[in-house]
Amino acid sequence: MILHIYFAKRFIVSLLILGTVIIGLAMMVNFIEQTRRFENLSVSVSHKLGLTLLYIPTMIIEFLPLIMILGTVAFYMTLGRSSELVVTRAAGLSTLRAIIAPAIITSLIGLFAVTILGPVALVTFKRYSQLTELYKSDDVLALSVSGRGLWLRQSSKDEHTVIRAKYSNNEASIFHDVTFVKYGPTGLPVTRTEAKSATIIKSKWVLRDAKVWQLANGLNPEANARTYDVHVVPSTLTLDRIRESLGSDMNVSIWKMSKYIQQLEQAGFSTKSHYVWLQSQFAQPLFLVGLVLVAAALTIRHTSFGKTSFTILFPILMGFSLYFIQNFAQVLGESGQIPVLLAVWTPPIASILLAIGFLLRADDG
Repeated sequence: MILHIYFAKRFIVSLLILGTVIIGLAMMVNFIEQTRRFENLSVSVSHKLGLTLLYIPTMIIEFLPLIMILGTVAFYMTLGRSSELVVTRAAGLSTLRAIIAPAIITSLIGLFAVTILGPVALVTFKRYSQLTELYKSDDVLALSVSGRGLWLRQSSKDEHTVIRAKYSNNEASIFHDVTFVKYGPTGLPVTRTEAKSATIIKSKWVLRDAKVWQLANGLNPEANARTYDVHVVPSTLTLDRIRESLGSDMNVSIWKMSKYIQQLEQAGFSTKSHYVWLQSQFAQPLFLVGLVLVAAALTIRHTSFGKTSFTILFPILMGFSLYFIQNFAQVLGESGQIPVLLAVWTPPIASILLAIGFLLRADDG
């Protein structure tokens, strides 16, 4: 037990050091990118720094596999250079004992990343996206899906419009049973429009079979209502923005994704990509354990043979290969080429089995 606690502490320190360095470099790159993006706009340095800070949780999730691989390599290289692995073997203990603590720590980190850090990153990323759009165009897209349909909001400095559609086609190009409520600068509704269908064409909503009510004090809305076969309403939205928002995995946390998938299905959207993402989140801790075990197996093997020059290269290349295979399998799952469960769970299980094979071969004791 004492040996496992010792290895766990050393492994955590290695992850913290590598993680701090990688996230620090990523923050610098992100801040430079914010400066370049808003160089012609009146955005202060503090606002740019705020955007970078809001993006940190998302950075951690994105770079977590790399941090785990490099941290594992650094940890076992340190043990190899200090001959602690040799001492462990000389004491009659298998080197396999050196992977138990890192595997447990990795699984806990994976669970934390999925259940806690992921929802936190969701909140900060939403705020990051809203501020980015606001700084660029003074326009914020708000989108939500509920059991009553799809809700959109397009807004600017002077006015905003709330849009509700009962359902849509899979491509999110045509919305049916649509209601537009336009609010003026005072915050009071100005017009209400209902239509059988609506679509966005060149920054305009094209409504069919529409009826428009003017909402003003002293005015009878129904008496002054007008009907149109085709009615055009200006739009600050685009189909690409709506599709990106619907297809983004950062819209809903893992705790609410199952319900969100049901609501998307009721609204007429395809949900296969969301289901693949949900399953991939469940498999994430197992995949991280697989990456760490593969990196540990290769590092221990090369260290024991004295091949220091290959100690870093091989685990990193293997880790990136497994990461690429995982993403490729998920793409196949999203396209329906292979079953979703097979696409999501095969890479982590294969990684662990591959690592066990390397470890058994490296540990001749």
